[in-house]
Amino acid sequence: MVEVKIHPPDKDQGQYLFVVIVTQYKGKWVWVKHRKRDTWEIPGGHIDDRESADDAAKRELFEETGALKFTIETICDYSVSIGNKKGISRLYYARVEELGPLPESEIGCIDFFEDVPMKLTHPEIQPILFNEVVRRVHR
Repeated sequence: MVEVKIHPPDKDQGQYLFVVIVTQYKGKWVWVKHRKRDTWEIPGGHIDDRESADDAAKRELFEETGALKFTIETICDYSVSIGNKKGISRLYYARVEELGPLPESEIGCIDFFEDVPMKLTHPEIQPILFNEVVRRVHR
């Protein structure tokens, strides 16, 4: 069983596993598709060694969407528990003003949606994170 919990943002002490960036461009939500999968994902990824969560979020946003001009803000931290394994990550919201070409990476394509697309990579996690951002940003 997968359990997702939302937490207030904490001080970044290198404890985060991932950054996830719910992203808007021209009023649409940006979702990405990995080259080797046929499912949609929210942009994001692992944090590199000696990289802050904030720096990782900016890097991943560019690498996975080609975002050149954007604003980004921390929304919250979240934890995911699967059985006895638990990890904490950070959730962001980005509003993109300018997209460039998609950089060479594991991402095969991006697309723009009114809401959550069908066929998600992590259907038990991504809608919860997406809805948390929508709830906070579009009050």
